[in-house]
Amino acid sequence: MIETIYILWLRQLKRYFRSKSRIIGSLGQPLLFLLAFGFGFGSIFQKAGQGNYIEFLAPGIIAMSILFTAVFSGIEIIWDKQFGFLKETLVAPVSRFEIMLGRTLGGATVAVFQGLIVLIISLFAGFKIESTGMFSAFLFMALIAVLFTALGTAIASVLEDMQGFQLIINFLIMPLFFLSGALFPIEGLPKTIAIITRINPLAYGIDGLRGALINNIHFGFATDFLVLGSLVIILMVIGSYLFSKIQI
Repeated sequence: MIETIYILWLRQLKRYFRSKSRIIGSLGQPLLFLLAFGFGFGSIFQKAGQGNYIEFLAPGIIAMSILFTAVFSGIEIIWDKQFGFLKETLVAPVSRFEIMLGRTLGGATVAVFQGLIVLIISLFAGFKIESTGMFSAFLFMALIAVLFTALGTAIASVLEDMQGFQLIINFLIMPLFFLSGALFPIEGLPKTIAIITRINPLAYGIDGLRGALINNIHFGFATDFLVLGSLVIILMVIGSYLFSKIQI
């Protein structure tokens, strides 16, 4: 079991590191948000008495990079369906759960790497880590990555068309990102937006990441970890079930 998971995990990493264009291209949107929003709205944020906007924004952009990379890793399942690799994998004498787990962990690891790259770039943009909670930050990055990689896997397992996958994912992740507190403080929001934010799983990931990096937390570490951990288990179960029903 461990060997199967490791091989599929390693395959995901090799595909990522061999594609330099993919690494560079996936940094474009996070950097645009970080620089355009960070410096564009920095003075307004500071005048409102909220402090340095780059420091507030950076954890949200790191989570954004992880979110996009993790969810879109699901498209590789559709790609492998169309080119026959998935069929060869599924007929191997291993359980589909092991295959799904290996792919999910591989996609999550790639997403965490992407998040770490954005974190390093953020330091050059003026982001300062105000705490020693790097282990906690890494834990929340990993939870975000596994959660949304499992979501991408679940969606890709029931689709055959890459264009359809991209449309559905874009429909889901943009509201998830913009209503997560990544770009603005959660405190003082209108009641409807506050309720939506509270049921948004990404909000808990960003809150935990922000608390670990700059000691600015809203829900609390225990709540953030409990919500994310529970959702990871639920989506892994759902993803495993849907993946097991794939017909080749």
